[in-house]
Amino acid sequence: MTKNYVQKVSNWGNFPIVEKEIKSEESYSQIKNYITKNNEIIARGNGRCYGDSALAEHIFSTKKLNKFISFDRINGVLECESGVLLSDILEISVPQSYFLYVTPGTKFVTIGGAIASNIHGKNHHFEGSFCEFVLEFTLMNERAEILNCSRTENQELFWSTIGGMGLTGIILKAKIQLKKIETSYIRQENIKAENLDEIFNLFEESKNWTYTVAWIDCLQKGKNIGRSILMRGEHALLSELPQKLSQKPLEIKRKFSPTIPFYFPGFVLNNLSVKIFNYFFYAKQRSKFLKNIIDYETFFYPLDAINDWNKIYGKDGFIQYQMVIPKENGKEGMRKILETISKSGNGSFLAVLKLFGKGNPEAYNSFPMEGYTLALDFKVNKKLKKLVQKLDEIVEDFGGRIYLAKDSMSKSSLTDYLQNTRNPKFNSLQQKRIKNN
Repeated sequence: MTKNYVQKVSNWGNFPIVEKEIKSEESYSQIKNYITKNNEIIARGNGRCYGDSALAEHIFSTKKLNKFISFDRINGVLECESGVLLSDILEISVPQSYFLYVTPGTKFVTIGGAIASNIHGKNHHFEGSFCEFVLEFTLMNERAEILNCSRTENQELFWSTIGGMGLTGIILKAKIQLKKIETSYIRQENIKAENLDEIFNLFEESKNWTYTVAWIDCLQKGKNIGRSILMRGEHALLSELPQKLSQKPLEIKRKFSPTIPFYFPGFVLNNLSVKIFNYFFYAKQRSKFLKNIIDYETFFYPLDAINDWNKIYGKDGFIQYQMVIPKENGKEGMRKILETISKSGNGSFLAVLKLFGKGNPEAYNSFPMEGYTLALDFKVNKKLKKLVQKLDEIVEDFGGRIYLAKDSMSKSSLTDYLQNTRNPKFNSLQQKRIKNN
């Protein structure tokens, strides 16, 4: 039996850092015992969310729930425990001609976390969010009851858990549908856009592409506001591969991954360094249009190539602020947001714009809605909270919403969100956070 212990813990943004009790068990009987004896429990996966999710008084780590249960190679159905990482799934599924239907920008998140956050990827406009491909899962609720949840069994609990941020209980295992692929490569096209009008037109022209995403220079002003590069892609067919790649079409590329050895000094990231980075990132693609074949790691997980890259932001950490603006207000809302960021002097190295399709109305706790979503990384500093408050006001004015899986400074969205929760044992900490804010 593992003893409880208190330790400093934070998520990927290294902000906030708290001292909390963490418990990890693989025995269902021990997990039941833990839930019975404690309040304010939240499940925590691999800690790769950016905000303050899963930082409750009592944290249950699912890292020991890391076993595969079954893999139906004919139908592409995989069952595993909730602590299994997406990277683990890709390791066994890609060589068998299968891929995840939906994946975020890192493969180092757990299945349980993917369900609780109802993650989205570059293909939401085309294939929806993670919940569309979750067949069923097993949940341990606040009474330590083990319940199977699906679209036909415990439906209300199924849909409230999806996007429910862990407030309905601890996900123990799940069964998901995988996508059939012919190769492990992506056919990609990159198109440079000079401003916001052009990038929005490119998104509309690319609606029939499965994957679309844009890097955006958030510090541009005037006629160049919204300067960006659209990246769109499809899973490459075997017939589309050059001969040297077609010999091993499902190969997983093994690459050297450097590690950031220490936290960067605070002065390294500033408005000037962000401007320089953005200039060279845009300029490195010399032509307006670029077409190539790349491996899936490069397309989906470019940042995973650098271990501990979050240390670049220094010991004070960083936040990722992500919002979605309804489609009819998308361009106007994004222009207002980019103007506000540019004036604030809080530049973002990583600013990513995506198009969302219609959300699933049954997944009522979920973040995606039809519109445009922008995710930005900001180094934590004294001015940041004021900027977040301004951005929150803009998002609210345009009828948008904030992504709770990444939030650590916003508070307006939490109040509305908790109206949908029905579990006092698991959400009591969230209620305290609202009062404290």
